[in-house]
This record gives sequence, C-alpha cells and structure tokens, in this order.
Amino acid sequence: MLFYTLKRFGLASLVALTVSFISFGLLYLSSDPAIAMAGETASDADIEAIRKLYGFDRPILVQYFDWLQRAIGGDLGKSYYFRTSAITFAILFSVPLGVAAAIRPNSIIDRVALFLSVMGQALPSFWFALMLIVLLSVNLRLLPTSGSDTWLHFVMPTVVLGYYAAPAIMRLTRTGMLEVLSTDYIRTARAKGLRPVVVLFKHALRNAIIPVVSLAAVQFGFMLGGSIVVETIFALHGAGFLAWESITRNDLPTVQGLILVFSLFYIVLTFFADLLNAWLDPRIRIS
Repeated sequence: MLFYTLKRFGLASLVALTVSFISFGLLYLSSDPAIAMAGETASDADIEAIRKLYGFDRPILVQYFDWLQRAIGGDLGKSYYFRTSAITFAILFSVPLGVAAAIRPNSIIDRVALFLSVMGQALPSFWFALMLIVLLSVNLRLLPTSGSDTWLHFVMPTVVLGYYAAPAIMRLTRTGMLEVLSTDYIRTARAKGLRPVVVLFKHALRNAIIPVVSLAAVQFGFMLGGSIVVETIFALHGAGFLAWESITRNDLPTVQGLILVFSLFYIVLTFFADLLNAWLDPRIRIS
C-alpha cells in the first residue's frame, strides 16, 4: 500500500506541475499583462514602465519558475484589482437511493430513483435554483433568498449543486449494485446464512462503490467549474464568481491562482479516491 501511495502521489505531483505550466503559459500568451494593468488608454511609456516594474519583460520560463517558487511557499501573487492575496450532499442523497433501487429493481423505489435521475439531468441548474427560491424563500419563508451571512444561506446552493451531480452517481450505484448482487460470491454468502445487512454492505456495496468513488471526485471538479451560475443566483461571491470577474478584467494573477487552486482540489480528490479504491479492492494496488 505504501508503494502504491507513493506512486500515485508522484503521478499527482507531475499532473499538478504540468497543469500549472500549461495554464501559466496560455494565460500570459493570450494577452499582455502590462496592457491589462495599465489600461487601453495608457501610453507606450507607461506600459513599458509597468512591464519592467513587474518583470513582464523577462523570458516566460523565468517568470514561471519565479511564480512557481512563490506559489509553493503559499504566495499566489496579488490581484491587479483587489490587491488581496457539495459533493457530500450528492453522495448522501444518491448512494442510498441507488442501493435501494438495486435491491428492488422495477419497484416503486426504483422508478422514483430513475425519475429523479432523469429530472436531475434534464433540469437546468439555474431554473432549479429559481424554483427553490420561489418555494422555500418566497412562499414558505423557510430559508433566506441570497447572501452568505449564516449557514442557512448555503442550504439551497448546496442542494442545487448536489442535485446536479446526484443523477450520475445514483445511476452508477444502481448499475454496480445490480451487477454485484447477481454474482456467484454474493449467492454463496447468502447460502452460508450471512445476515442480509452484512451481505449488502460488506460484500456487495464495497465492490459496487469503487467506480462511484472515482466518479464523485470527477463530479466535484465539475461543480467547481459550474458554480458560477449558482453563486450568481444566490449572490454568493465565491471562487466561481471571482474567476469570472477576474477573467473579464484580465486579472491574470487571480486567474492563475484560481486555476491552480481548482486543479489542486481536483488532483487531491482524485488522489484520495485512488487510495480509497485501493483500500476497498487490494487488487488495484498491483495494477
């Protein structure tokens, strides 16, 4: 397990380094950061002064390694403008429902799970968010409409983002459980007189959940990329909204820092998903 962990950690580090280099190069080749800082009405002399002041006149590899050294130390640079340095819900909602649907295929529970899965894929996230606001905030007055003052302000955004990821996790859980429950070792476990709960959770779910773990890590990455819509509707000035605002303003240090943070979230989650799968199925360690 130690060798497998070190191997996956080395691969994750190489991926993070590659992503940082490609994103840094693309951002700085897409536009001149000196012009972005000085503004379109600035003179050539002002632009050249800013370019020398911030080191933009140096080779891009020199700028990258300088940025990487500071980023490793926790300094992602200062914003040109600001000058400042729900996957859990989806899993808790979709995995039990997928297991229940697999235990009783073609039952009411199974049909409800499939209906919710189809609806989750069909409903646009912005429409679902607006319907929740109308129902829970305007009509029932149970939750605040927008803002981030208390934990209640994050209930509806969590539900919207979680429900977006839940259908894929639910379908994969159901499919995996149906496949595992029909295998010979499950029939053998039942023939030995093991309790149904032990057969279901210790033997069946442990094997069926392996692809779900990997999918959950990927879905979390999709959530980070699509959170800007939810943040805009609920007036949450989070990372997604900050990324959009920074891109529109050509605020390259902020964009670069957010890309690195998003990438690290995705890489770290994938790394731990691999370790969890290796613990669930020891055969993965020798692959």
